[in-house]
Amino acid sequence: MTHYFNPREPMALRHFTKTLSTLLDKQDLSKRDIVILCIGSDRATGDSLGPLVGYLLARIQKNFHLYGTLKNPIHAKNLEDALTFIQSHHKEPFIIAIDASLGVAEHVGYITLGEGSLAPGVGVAKELPLVGDLCITGIVNLSGFGGQMLLQTTRLSLVLELASFISNGLRHCLCTSGNLSQFRSPLQCSK
Repeated sequence: MTHYFNPREPMALRHFTKTLSTLLDKQDLSKRDIVILCIGSDRATGDSLGPLVGYLLARIQKNFHLYGTLKNPIHAKNLEDALTFIQSHHKEPFIIAIDASLGVAEHVGYITLGEGSLAPGVGVAKELPLVGDLCITGIVNLSGFGGQMLLQTTRLSLVLELASFISNGLRHCLCTSGNLSQFRSPLQCSK
């Protein structure tokens, strides 16, 4: 099931964090490494959602492993290598995959959250491996003809708004989720 959140609604962040916490609490993460994989490129405004989330999350102390930032993005050319590295260097990685997506007009500006994998690159007709145990996307523009051009012409303000929403929600959940509390003290996430 995919959940949709409109960041402009007053209670959206609360609903997002509650849903994310519920999904995380369903998992036995005591013996697994939490990996946040932020997918995208810093070379197209619309595709920079993942690296921007990574940039924002890298600024806090964390109990999770982070891949994909503005400085070191994970994109179509290095995604498979990153997945191979994650599988070989982390204990049963639980991957939270984050990526920009294209959608219908009434959902542009929304965040989606769901269990299971996402298909990076599908909006621009790229065939890449499915990624994630949980997936979060930000719908940055319309889907349809000219997907790559749509990513190039997406408003940066929208992408920043979505990235801030996602990073705030993840920060809250990974610092306060009941099942995850054994991995951190509240002070670790107080930056």
